[in-house]
Amino acid sequence: MTSSPRRRLLVAAAVLPFVPGIALAQTCGRQTAPQTPGPFFKPDSPVKSVLFEKGQKSVLLVVSGAVLSAQCRPVANALLDFWHADEFGEYDNKGFRFRGHQFTDAQGRWRLETILPGEYPGRARHIHAKVQAPGKRILTTQLYFPAALGHHDDGLYRRDLEMRMPKAGEGSFDFVIDA
Repeated sequence: MTSSPRRRLLVAAAVLPFVPGIALAQTCGRQTAPQTPGPFFKPDSPVKSVLFEKGQKSVLLVVSGAVLSAQCRPVANALLDFWHADEFGEYDNKGFRFRGHQFTDAQGRWRLETILPGEYPGRARHIHAKVQAPGKRILTTQLYFPAALGHHDDGLYRRDLEMRMPKAGEGSFDFVIDA
């Protein structure tokens, strides 16, 4: 008795490790592209994964994913430092509004709760990130939104750094770094 292609696919999938948010064909083997930190990076951000403030009327956004090695292994305890503009396209350069860092869990997963950052002249909507495996080089990059959420006339925009957004208010991105 031969098995159907669907059954063979299900059996093959059962032996692969499942890590939520990972699109193996799109991410493994190719490291996430670096980009400029821009002029608004501030060191010593607080440890926090929720960047919005209570009572805020901005569009809420949850972005999650994983940090992976080029060999597709989850990177535990990787540092992720995020910062972005507010809903009006302005950065807080005096304090740490819309800035914070966190560490991945044992499966390399991370989750950021924030707002949809505003656009500002010449730039597509984006979130800055620094990602580092313990004891390794820091990757500085930017995450972009799909075209429906902003212009793409930005000379820095890269399609390979665009988040997957299966529904409004939810994004995902898997970083592949030197680990």
